[in-house]
Amino acid sequence: MIITDAINLRISELLKQHGLSVYALSYRAGISNSIISDCKRGKVKELSVSSIIHICEGLNIELKDFFDAEYFKDVEAIERFDKNSSKVV
Repeated sequence: MIITDAINLRISELLKQHGLSVYALSYRAGISNSIISDCKRGKVKELSVSSIIHICEGLNIELKDFFDAEYFKDVEAIERFDKNSSKVV
């Protein structure tokens, strides 16, 4: 599973577990509603660690708890392309 998909899945699970909407979580986390919404829609390719920490604070969980899901064990990074040579790096 690609890291972006794993993070989106985990956010959805945690929202359900805590009975929160995206808006409620964004308010509690002190971050823009669009950060979480765009992430869930796949518009954000790489959510920052800072945003994940804010999400954890809004859920009152530790960062290690966010990543405590089976699917993070075999997660893959997003491929990056060198803009100058169009090669995967």
